[in-house]
Amino acid sequence: MTAPLITILDDEPAIRSMLTDALEEAGYRTLSFARAKEFSTALTKFTPDVCLVDLSLPDTDGLTLVHKLALEQGAIVIIISGRALVQDKVTGLELGADDYIIKPFDPAEVVARIRARLRTTKAEQIVGKTAQFAGWTVFFDQYVMEDADGGQTGFSHAEGEVLRLFLENPKRLISRAQMQDNLGGAASESFDRAMDVRISRLRTKLREDPKNPQLIKTIYGAGYIFLGDVDWM
Repeated sequence: MTAPLITILDDEPAIRSMLTDALEEAGYRTLSFARAKEFSTALTKFTPDVCLVDLSLPDTDGLTLVHKLALEQGAIVIIISGRALVQDKVTGLELGADDYIIKPFDPAEVVARIRARLRTTKAEQIVGKTAQFAGWTVFFDQYVMEDADGGQTGFSHAEGEVLRLFLENPKRLISRAQMQDNLGGAASESFDRAMDVRISRLRTKLREDPKNPQLIKTIYGAGYIFLGDVDWM
């Protein structure tokens, strides 16, 4: 089986070298880039399993690139940045990143977080790739939702994690603690806010009435519950 491909986008040669050595020693394939332009060009030729992205890039805004990767590539996106402000972390997670690691960091921690993310993705693939509910068909391997008329709407890997959690547990209350356990987040205001944003985006894509959603209900003070009947294919 081919080893997962990890791309590294960072303008610091020492960071690229350190991550490359740690990841290849752990058995992963790697490709590293110093500029967003060359990275974006390379993406037309391959699809990485995980993208490590620095926010402070010399030729583009890293947050914009994170959003594009999450929505168009469907790859796992992990931000590695020297920006330690809570707002930067919240914004990165809101735009679709799956994780946020602050510099300086231990390469072993990066490897561990990548393993955890890939383990979750592998488990998802074993469980099922396609689900149907309320006139919608979700293709998790393509990161696309299709309505009854064949219209398609894309979603990010991070949004897909939340959606799968709901679809695997229909008509059951999912607490914040369960979300943390299943999605690999640490208890924090930024994690809660990121989850709220992802759920809000899922509701919008499912054309839910924001004032009275019928599929994803908020149980205030307790969590969320998905009310649809789900068939896995």
